[in-house]
Amino acid sequence: MTKTIKRRRKVVREVVGGEVYEYVPLGKHIVSAKGVCGGRPTFKYTRVEVAVVLRLLAAGLSIDELVTNFGGRISREAIEEAIQWAAKLVAKQGKAVAA
Repeated sequence: MTKTIKRRRKVVREVVGGEVYEYVPLGKHIVSAKGVCGGRPTFKYTRVEVAVVLRLLAAGLSIDELVTNFGGRISREAIEEAIQWAAKLVAKQGKAVAA
């Protein structure tokens, strides 16, 4: 039997626009903030959920279209990180199912 040890991620606290913003970094551009979108992964400093952007990509929008449509609030680099992050989660899930 293999025991999985889960690391507890460190909460980061910043003041943004005069308000306290607390989040757990999941990547350079992806965070989970308890008070934002129910803690679901979002792009840092936004309320844009990673899942929404991934669904739009799956529907056929290009990264450039998304950057433009979100008014530059989400960078190309952030979207590319989201794709890689999702791929890692899928690979991890696949290993768990195979075990």
